[in-house]
Amino acid sequence: MNSDVTIHGEVQRMTESVYVHPQSLVEPGARLGARTRVWAFTHILPGADIGEDCNICDHVFIENDVQIGDRVTIKCGVQIWDGIMLEDDVFVGPNATFTNDLFPRSKRPWELTKTIVRRGASIGANATILAGITVGENALVGAGAVVTKSVPANAIVVGNPARIKGYVSTEFKDITEEPNTPKVIKSSKVPRVQVHWLPYVLDMRGGLSFGEYDQQLPFMPKRYFIIFDVPSEEVRGSHAHKELHEFLVCVKGSCSVVVEDGYNREEMLLDKPNIGIYIPPMIWAVQYKYTRDAVLLVLASDSYDPDDYIRDYDEYLKAVRSK
Repeated sequence: MNSDVTIHGEVQRMTESVYVHPQSLVEPGARLGARTRVWAFTHILPGADIGEDCNICDHVFIENDVQIGDRVTIKCGVQIWDGIMLEDDVFVGPNATFTNDLFPRSKRPWELTKTIVRRGASIGANATILAGITVGENALVGAGAVVTKSVPANAIVVGNPARIKGYVSTEFKDITEEPNTPKVIKSSKVPRVQVHWLPYVLDMRGGLSFGEYDQQLPFMPKRYFIIFDVPSEEVRGSHAHKELHEFLVCVKGSCSVVVEDGYNREEMLLDKPNIGIYIPPMIWAVQYKYTRDAVLLVLASDSYDPDDYIRDYDEYLKAVRSK
């Protein structure tokens, strides 16, 4: 290789640490990190910033205002437009399509729309990602999916439009086994999270379930709220609390609850009015897969405080892993 390339701001002679195929075009001003490989018929414009150990396959186009982290793989036939950021360890499958204009053919001037794919996320072959959304950390976009809304961290989305079908690296815990005693507390794989079986009485007059503080409930509630009429494709929660304790009971219908502590993740189905899940502080929790008739009762240990929420997954991971 005899051509020059800009590597992290410095014009250098091409060395063995960076490979650019002779049938590709890396224009002056593009920045390539060490050990990055650029294959045939790829065109990279000035201003593109590409990290270390990346693999840019055949027939890829990368525009100017693009940021690509380390260890990113972009397979054949992908176009990365201005305003797109791919963080470290992202995988983009063959012919995945990123759009870059929310108002095509409109009279209003084109405005740069930021699209972010967070670290560790994977975009399947032929998926379409609309402009202006964020694909969360470690999320998985299925092949052919059309993503019209931002994807939460660790979510698996498929279909057109894309809907959440599960969460990566999540074990399902069956909590529906009938207990032998009126009060049963089971531990989750996620430390400190507990499953509580509440008393349940059924006779010809109907069913009754109840809970008393210091008997069945793990804390004294100061507040409750009810979630209902949730469209089945929507996700609730996706946050952690710094100090608040919560107790969840699906009194009608069913929904799935995903809990994690930054290291372990587990999914449980709430489908009985006498099963509750205790979620202590600093546990990331998500509720999804609501049935049309689902009614979720949440008991809380304190009044509403917006400052008690951690809504950003990266912020949450930093908080729990810094201890």
